[in-house]
Amino acid sequence: MNVVEKIITLEQKESVRLDPDRLKGLCAHLGDTNAIDVLCRTIEELAVRLSHCERFWRQRDWTELRKCARSLVAIADQAGMTVLARVASDVVQTVEAGDAVGTGATLNRLIRVGEKSLTAVWDQQDLSV
Repeated sequence: MNVVEKIITLEQKESVRLDPDRLKGLCAHLGDTNAIDVLCRTIEELAVRLSHCERFWRQRDWTELRKCARSLVAIADQAGMTVLARVASDVVQTVEAGDAVGTGATLNRLIRVGEKSLTAVWDQQDLSV
């Protein structure tokens, strides 16, 4: 019988980055109130699409997962969520490569980064930067 003496737990921490210039641009173009409204709707849409991506993964619906992740790239990029856009692009690439294991790993990372990105936007004290 083998005995494990020490178990190591890997803690996965993701850093996110919001593009302040993109947020400033939104505020300059739309005004503070409208920019906040757009960001709130964007956050809501991103949360819904992250949930859809996870569901498509569980259903092994690669076509819809790819489509949903691609839409996340565009939305996240417009909102200045550069890391989220990049990781969503990684999910698209793994789906296109037919790499189910890689897709699972990058999708889990997408969900972690997505949650942190959404929280980071909400935590902004002054969206007009």
